[in-house]
Amino acid sequence: MTIAAKIEETLSKSSWIRKMFEEGGRLKALHGADKVFDFSIGNPNLEPPRAFQEALEKVASQKGENIHGYMPNPGYPAVRQAIADNVGEEQGAVLSADDIVITCGAAGGLNIILKALLNPGDEVLVPRPFFVEYTFYADNHGGVLKTVEANADFTLNLAAMEAAITPKTKVLIVNSPNNPTGQIYSKESLSALGELLEKKGAEFGTTIYLVSDEPYRKIVFDSTVIPPVFPAYQNTIVATSHSKDLSLPGERIGYLIVNPACSFRDQLLPALALTNRILGFVNAPALMQRVLPLIQGASVDIDAYRRKRDLLCDILNDAGYTFTTPPGAFYIFPKSPIQDDVKFVGMLQEELILAVPGTGFGGPGYFRLAFCVDDGTIERSRSAFKRAMDRI
Repeated sequence: MTIAAKIEETLSKSSWIRKMFEEGGRLKALHGADKVFDFSIGNPNLEPPRAFQEALEKVASQKGENIHGYMPNPGYPAVRQAIADNVGEEQGAVLSADDIVITCGAAGGLNIILKALLNPGDEVLVPRPFFVEYTFYADNHGGVLKTVEANADFTLNLAAMEAAITPKTKVLIVNSPNNPTGQIYSKESLSALGELLEKKGAEFGTTIYLVSDEPYRKIVFDSTVIPPVFPAYQNTIVATSHSKDLSLPGERIGYLIVNPACSFRDQLLPALALTNRILGFVNAPALMQRVLPLIQGASVDIDAYRRKRDLLCDILNDAGYTFTTPPGAFYIFPKSPIQDDVKFVGMLQEELILAVPGTGFGGPGYFRLAFCVDDGTIERSRSAFKRAMDRI
């Protein structure tokens, strides 16, 4: 064997999302792309806003000494200040450039956080269902991921969370709006969670960090407001990116926001700068960093996602599926009409619908549909969803 045993094992348990995405390619080649209804992967189908294209063209034409060279590991100071000015009001905090670390997407940000915080054997808690790659991110840095059951409507189950916290708990990750459910955590639940972390930290004599993974923050519907996490708890770090709100997943640009009230801020900030470098990111791409100040506040047409959500919800409802209408993100997480969600996803596939079993997110008995696809794909899937349900 030439590859690491752990990686060989991981390959054998490859992500359900990627499995279904790859199966989609095979089915499209066999049946034609317009006959396959691919809801497998959260790859935004909306074009980036015009403001991004204009900013990119402007920045790409700039010339100057060392314009493509290294910069401080956390990013250009002026860019970080522009972000701080924009997101400070959103988080209810007065931020400076020092509170921002520009990263290679939210995934890069989560990895540098865990590298900076975890000792071997430390535990990372996450409500389930959850984005499965958190498991690998924790393991990358010697941590152990523990999942905690959510409530039936996918909101935070604080009693289960309290029972799961131990002296080894170092990080709790929340993701709101959530992938795969689209659920949003309320201000009251976040405040209660902050009180719980404060209490358990005092009980065990430890510091527990709350990490909020927020790439879907702007993708919300029906006048829903995403509450900030900083007022809920002082030892908080936000990880976010522009992969979803600007349709830029391939550009790998995001940032961390460190709560200026963090207990160990003066140690945490240089630790994040160091881990950004030694994990091999070094710094986020210079070109995209220079674009950031010009596009603060911009987003894709969120109402287009709302229309897609409503269309797919109508189709599922008419066909007899049970689901919670998501207030955010671009996923629906319906109940499988049979207990075996993997088997039912196979039945959907026979109707040329590509979905991801809830088992892949720690949520057996459900399946995930990503509605960030063209409206025609959603509309044409109507009879296929009905046929799959009629077979039960």
